[in-house]
Amino acid sequence: MNTVNGSSCDCAGADVGRRSLLKSGLGLGVVGVSLAGGLPAIAIAQGEAGVLTREQRDRLPPAQVIDLLKQGNERFRTGKMQNHNYLAQKRATANGQYPAAVILSCIDSRAPAEIVLDAGIGDTFNARVAGNVNNDDVLGSLEFSCALAGAKVILVMAHTACGAIRGAINGAELGHLTGLLDKIKPSIAATKYTGERSGDNGEFVDAVARTNVYRTIEDIRQRSEVLSTLEKEGKIKIVGSVYHLVGGRVEFLD
Repeated sequence: MNTVNGSSCDCAGADVGRRSLLKSGLGLGVVGVSLAGGLPAIAIAQGEAGVLTREQRDRLPPAQVIDLLKQGNERFRTGKMQNHNYLAQKRATANGQYPAAVILSCIDSRAPAEIVLDAGIGDTFNARVAGNVNNDDVLGSLEFSCALAGAKVILVMAHTACGAIRGAINGAELGHLTGLLDKIKPSIAATKYTGERSGDNGEFVDAVARTNVYRTIEDIRQRSEVLSTLEKEGKIKIVGSVYHLVGGRVEFLD
């Protein structure tokens, strides 16, 4: 146990994290990183549990962060997830965090973003709300994540068989939930679908969930000058996705 800046810490765990380039979460469990983005290739020793440093995160272009998220999901759905050393990650991030992405997803217990993207402690900011809807508090959190904390990607992630979407379609009412579901209803009207337009039709529920992702992204862009400016400048990317409960695939939307 050593003392750093006047406080004690487990530096062995921290040093491991700072020597590594996100072996755990975002998928840099490969032997090296592409030089195309200007990031030096860093060897990842098997068994090390690393977290991003500020310098490493800042050198990642948004497009590469998206690719790493996709790789993490591929590992998850094929059963090849990293061996996360959460204790080492905890120690390494105790005095600072440099997540590469912020994820707005649903509260559904079957769709935990960090797990389905094979992410670790310190890899992603996470905002969860039923139906992955946008509101003032979520928007402020996204602005903090990107404009102040340096995240490169906003990922809006819906999922199949979403209860919030089904409830909105069926006109469910219950306390404050009623107002939340009202935010989803414009996506119902905007969804083009020729079959049965009811919450009992799983295909329609999934179609509305997809529409809701697109509408949430547009709402973020329209309501946040901070984030829309960062995106126009190429400093961040705002992308959508749908997590498939059957099969475990995170489908990234165009």
